[in-house]
Formats: sequence, C-alpha cells, structure tokens
Amino acid sequence: MQLRKLTSASLLIAIGTLSAHLIYIPAGVSKCFPVQHAINVMGAVLLGPDYAVAIAFLISCLRNMFGTGSLLAFPGSMIGALLAGLAYKHYKNIPAAMAGEIFGTGIIGGFTAWLLASALLGSKAVAWFFIPPFLVSTIGGSIIAGLFLKSGILAQLKAKEEK
Repeated sequence: MQLRKLTSASLLIAIGTLSAHLIYIPAGVSKCFPVQHAINVMGAVLLGPDYAVAIAFLISCLRNMFGTGSLLAFPGSMIGALLAGLAYKHYKNIPAAMAGEIFGTGIIGGFTAWLLASALLGSKAVAWFFIPPFLVSTIGGSIIAGLFLKSGILAQLKAKEEK
C-alpha cells in the first residue's frame, strides 16, 4: 500500500512539474497553474492531506528550480492541497475536496501570496490583484480533477490492479 501511494505521488509530481511550462495564467509576479490545482484535488482524494501537501510542496520546489514557477507557488498550492485533503477526509466526497481547494488556493492562498509579494518581492499590488487569477486557475483545475475523478477511470485502473 505504501509503495502504491509513493508511486502515485511521484507520478503526480512528474505530471505537475513537466506540464508547468505548458499551461499557466500570468498574473503579475505570479504564474497561476491550473494543472497544480487538479493535482491538489486528485492527491487529496487519492492519497490524503499529508501526501497532497507534500506533492504541492515538491512541485513548487521543482517549478522554481526549473524557472517555471515563482515564490508565490508555495502558499497557494500548499494551502489549497491541505484544505482539499482535510475536506475530503471529513466529508468523503469529491465536491468537498474541490471546495477546499478553491477556498484554500483562491481566497487564503491569494491573500497569502499578496502578503508575500508585498513583503518579499516589493510588489505594490493590492490583494485583489492576486485573488481573481488564483480563483480562475483553481476553479478550472478543480473542475478538471472532479470530472476526471468522477469519470471512473481511476476505479477501473484500481480494479485491474487488484486482479
């Protein structure tokens, strides 16, 4: 079971890192990344809050090392992943995980990004400069993850694995 979780987490990290330069929404000093939000929801549902946060952290680190992310990748992705994981753990449904991701990244993560941008990057932008693009990105990514998880593809793969 542990090996399956580590392998799944590694695949999500690889997908998140490799696709970072393909799909993003520029928002000033930030780069909003809808694939990250889809991965947050999938990681939360499939692996739990601890793995989801670790996946978000590692993707953010790798994106920054490869120059496809910014310092602001950390608060949005990690807070969203944590709230998605906790919401799924508590309510046991995918819409709850999606809502946790959207609130965690879109509202709390956007506000935290504004604080970091103001303090560390010297940005003069107001909080509302970060929250709308974070919301657009996380809503899109959460919907993609919800559709993917609801499609039953993962249940079919799991059934084949157990045979």
